[in-house]
Amino acid sequence: MKILVTGGAGFIGSHLVEKLVDEGHNIIVLDNLSTGNIENIHHLKNKIQLVKCDLSEKNNWIDYFSEIDIVFHLAALADIVPSIENPYAYFKSNVTATLNILEAATKYNIKKIIYSASSSCYGIPVEYPTSENAIINPQYPYALTKYLGEQLVMHWNKVYNLQSISLRLFNVYGTRSRTSGSYGAVFGVFLAQKIANKPLTVVGDGNQLRDFIYVSDTVDAFISAAKSNLSAEIINIGSGETNSVNEIVKFLNSKSINIPKRPGEPDRTWASITKAKKILNWKPKIKLEQGIVKMIENIDYWKNAPLWDEKSIEKATKSWFKYLGHQSEK
Repeated sequence: MKILVTGGAGFIGSHLVEKLVDEGHNIIVLDNLSTGNIENIHHLKNKIQLVKCDLSEKNNWIDYFSEIDIVFHLAALADIVPSIENPYAYFKSNVTATLNILEAATKYNIKKIIYSASSSCYGIPVEYPTSENAIINPQYPYALTKYLGEQLVMHWNKVYNLQSISLRLFNVYGTRSRTSGSYGAVFGVFLAQKIANKPLTVVGDGNQLRDFIYVSDTVDAFISAAKSNLSAEIINIGSGETNSVNEIVKFLNSKSINIPKRPGEPDRTWASITKAKKILNWKPKIKLEQGIVKMIENIDYWKNAPLWDEKSIEKATKSWFKYLGHQSEK
């Protein structure tokens, strides 16, 4: 098939593009490379077409939707703190760009769009494991804008009959996980600290539980969604299990220090994946221990990642505590 992937130079996107190329599909990647890393897809440069463009602005990139069969829409701004400091940029990237993608898909009669949504829309859940019918309660602009993008996708399905599936991703980790942003993702932070032989900065007491899902399992879910006959479905993608941050520290065999707990973050994320197993015929294969081994085998990827410590994290997350601090008081 002829497939278009937005955000294809990013963490999850690059793994998805790699798998699609292996399956023999014709791939076009749209990415502005603001957070994506061209090195992630450098080995595929002769097998794909990369178009650098800003999806939040309507221009010639829309014409690349001509004759496309399926669109995977992963392009987005992530990170909590920058979304608090500059919500306009996040609205533009995660909402306006999604609207533009949907209009392009409608114009060229795309068969199906798969949207990369975020489990952050649940906020601090009141039920565990958390199902797709749980209360939606975004705690910060990133979570809100990703949810608004999902709502647009579902609305275009309803009004314009654009076949669509939204996958709500939990804590995706793995090789090429991003290191950019105000504090990066947990494994990016920890692995850079491990390389430098520095203590791992554990938020709070480290007993918080997270549903970590390995990137290859996530990619398999995207492809299963694309190949299915399903439409207008919102589906959780997680491991269906939880591990504490302290367990990760133990797996990495490193020393650690504790830094203040952050407001607006749940003590637990735990996906109900009953729906994914039932209607996608999908289930995760990689256990956390296996995933961490894979990352350590490729640890050189993080040798140039930002090296965070207590002071730099405190400075980078100042706005987080300033604007979300009142939430912890409720």
